[in-house]
Amino acid sequence: MNQDLSKTDETVSEQDDFLNLLTSQVGSTGKIEVARDNVSEPVIRSWCDAMSESNPLYTNPDIANNSKHNGIIAPPAMLQVWTMSGLHLGSQFQRNTEDSPSAGVYELLDEAGFTGVVATNATYRYDETIKPGDLISGSQKLLDVSEQKATAIGVGHFVTTETIYSDASGKQVGSMEFRVLKFRPGTGKENQQPPKKPPRPKPASNSSTDWFWDACNNKELRIQSCDNCAGLQHPPAVRCLSCGSISLNTVIATGKGTLHSWAIAHYPQVPAFDYPLIVGLVELEEGVRLVSNITDIEPEDLKIGMPLEVDWLDVDNEFTLHQFKPIQSVKQKSKSESDGEGENNSQISDLDQNDSDTQITKKQDPKLDLKNVQIGDELPISLVPITTLLIVSTALATRDYQDVHHDPKAAQSKGMPDIFMNILTSAGIVSRWINDWAGPEIDWNSIDLRLGAPNHPGDTMTLSGSVTEKNHSGNQVSLNIAFVGKNSRGMHVSGTAEILLPEISEED
Repeated sequence: MNQDLSKTDETVSEQDDFLNLLTSQVGSTGKIEVARDNVSEPVIRSWCDAMSESNPLYTNPDIANNSKHNGIIAPPAMLQVWTMSGLHLGSQFQRNTEDSPSAGVYELLDEAGFTGVVATNATYRYDETIKPGDLISGSQKLLDVSEQKATAIGVGHFVTTETIYSDASGKQVGSMEFRVLKFRPGTGKENQQPPKKPPRPKPASNSSTDWFWDACNNKELRIQSCDNCAGLQHPPAVRCLSCGSISLNTVIATGKGTLHSWAIAHYPQVPAFDYPLIVGLVELEEGVRLVSNITDIEPEDLKIGMPLEVDWLDVDNEFTLHQFKPIQSVKQKSKSESDGEGENNSQISDLDQNDSDTQITKKQDPKLDLKNVQIGDELPISLVPITTLLIVSTALATRDYQDVHHDPKAAQSKGMPDIFMNILTSAGIVSRWINDWAGPEIDWNSIDLRLGAPNHPGDTMTLSGSVTEKNHSGNQVSLNIAFVGKNSRGMHVSGTAEILLPEISEED
């Protein structure tokens, strides 16, 4: 026991020393990094294409020239894009650790085995409108390095930075507070082996029913028959329930029938079973009914009278259990129909799909009544199919060449099951969605995002939100919007956005 405690103390001491080393640069600022290129319309257009952003102020000169901006403007969500490092073939880009305190921290963490990286938080403030021709620079400050923490994806350290963005004249155009998790791959809850599923419990059996379960082990569905009246009955009994005879035999059923009724077990859940657990009353072709599990169908697709057939479940080498499934699997039918109609876009993850497969679907609502928008008003729900093409194209459009966003093997080596969407894309899609609702002429003050479950190919993200605050300043109205984007794994993104509505005149 003393040895274990001593070892623990030593480990804690090592962690403290390492943390002191990591935090030694907290508060320091790196050199000003000037974008390699000026803000340009082609880069803006590529970003809009990838994000399905249709705001004409970003891409249509005829409309933009007649706006208050007197020309094309850059999407505020592109603030971080302009100073991204760009593509460096053959290696991951490494900033000079002498010029960037965060780069020095990342290097130390990589050397210590914290090679996985994922963005967790970002807060963007927009101070000035950025236009083509502007040259943007960024100055980064290291705000914090957390102690070692255990997270769902791995054990690691959170690193928080603040970047101030300026134009060529030195005027501040925006800022970003950015937080990433550097973690050790394979140390998270998602990487832990799930507990072994316990064996399926065997049904109660006795001398009167042993023959039934023995027949199941031979994949025969037998029904008790009466030698005297030829009646059939189930469950088995010691005498005929019709005539009282004790002269009983069995017949082999066809294994086909119809669904008479069903119930769905929700709670309590027994680890040995799969849920939702559908328990059906099946009427066999022979006229008797038996209770059995119904499989290969979603609960919402169940219908009284639907044709079923027996489906044998080999629980182990000595036990086989009867269950029933639709004769024509509803799952397979639905899949074939959707494949034929081209509606199963959210499950497509290949790069060779056409554009219609990757478009963000938008629920169209009537034009927003800016004058009467109220706290509690909900934004229209938006469904975003997460495809490989979407993840890779938006990573390129945001100039993010981190391999975890385009290389499945690299992502897996760093503790993720597949490539995943970058935080710049999450911000861009949320901004696009709010623009679609509020109109192209809104101004952006800020957006604050917190990431949760990553967006991987084959999933769908559902965006929803509502107005939580409304403030007036003369003819200017500002709105605070709370939003959340969920995928099949849970919450992908949540946060708040503050926008300024176009000024409303009294005549309006």
